[in-house]
Amino acid sequence: MKLAAALSLSLAASAAAFAPSQTAGRGKVALQETKADLEALAKELNPVLGFYDPLNLAEAEFWGQSNEATIGFLRHAEIKHGRIAMFAFVGYIVHANGIKFPWAMQMDGSPFPSETNPPALWDAVSDDAKWQIFALIGFLEFWSELSTPSHKHYMAGGKPGDFPDFVSGPEGIPHPVPFNLYDPFKFSKNMSEETKARRLRAEINNGRLAQLSILAFLSEQCAPGSVPLLKGVVQAYDGEPMAPFVTNYLGEPFGM
Repeated sequence: MKLAAALSLSLAASAAAFAPSQTAGRGKVALQETKADLEALAKELNPVLGFYDPLNLAEAEFWGQSNEATIGFLRHAEIKHGRIAMFAFVGYIVHANGIKFPWAMQMDGSPFPSETNPPALWDAVSDDAKWQIFALIGFLEFWSELSTPSHKHYMAGGKPGDFPDFVSGPEGIPHPVPFNLYDPFKFSKNMSEETKARRLRAEINNGRLAQLSILAFLSEQCAPGSVPLLKGVVQAYDGEPMAPFVTNYLGEPFGM
């Protein structure tokens, strides 16, 4: 079951990688909604590889939706997976070098684990702390899927990868939120559209590389020798890298 979850995530990331990102920031955006648009942008992202879609995903219509909605879904999925992979890659490097906060991790005074093997470090984190992390992720996922008059869904003409602002008040969060997840310090406020387009192309390429990199780390850890370039660089790990908890709560009643 855990292996299936890992493969599903990998396949989702790989499939999403066939659809390029948006070409601008939160200003004026020319959405790439057709296969022809994707082919043109793919050459800007990677002139050597160009447009690569062996499964013809750019012509699909998922869940009975239009082709434009499907392309919006694929583009958003790639951007999201790329961003998560970049977080994962940086986090892996930080933990592998033993960098951690100096204060206590929990209210009872428990410190942050000193483990330098990232997957083993995650195993050492308490379940209570993990549930808090998952709760935050769940909220961010819920908020990112909102479709409001000021924020269209990415499958309904909205901008793939655009995270809605945290709105306070009767129709939003019931308390002030000083910073947004996207550009909290307004650095891109005066950025030109050309610069935004260039930075977003860089983001999509960096996200693709990060997806390959984090999976390479985990592959070498779980199957030593599978990534020769990482032999002796990363520590071996004999646990379940895709399992959220050490204890299999769902399978435990069935002896799993």
